[in-house]
Parts: sequence; structure tokens; C-alpha cells
Amino acid sequence: MSDNTKQARTLEGRVISNKMEKTVTVLVERQVQHPLLGKIVRRSTKLHAQNDLGANEGDVVRIAECRPLSKTKHHRVVEIVTRAEV
Repeated sequence: MSDNTKQARTLEGRVISNKMEKTVTVLVERQVQHPLLGKIVRRSTKLHAQNDLGANEGDVVRIAECRPLSKTKHHRVVEIVTRAEV
């Protein structure tokens, strides 16, 4: 067999809250096709992520899945893609 390293799933989203210590809330949006109508619909998910890079509200970040860090936190901020305009 080859190496047993698992590639972590990564998602990209916008930070909507950084009011907690070392935790940010990331809004991940995706577009899916409605099963009956066929129209493209926008769906969103809010995820909690460990923030070691200092991401602020409005930043676009890339998060990766990791082991459970708390009851609701299962992701980690990997990189800050773009900073929010002030």
C-alpha cells in the first residue's frame, strides 16, 4: 500500500463573527440545483473554526476539517485568502 496520509477536506468561506476567543464563525455558500424546478439555488452553512492566524470579520478564509476541538468546532483556519476592506 501507499502512504496512509489522509487529505483534509477544505472549504472556502467568509468570516461573519470573531467575537469568541480563538474561534471564528465562517459562512460557506454553495450553489445547488433545485430537484424539481431545476433553478440554481444558493445554500449556506455556518461552521466554527479554530482561528490561529488572526482572521477578522469580513475576511475570506480557507478552512480544513480536523479532529473535534470542542462540541461545535471541527475545522481549522488554514489560510486567509483575502482581507476585508476597512
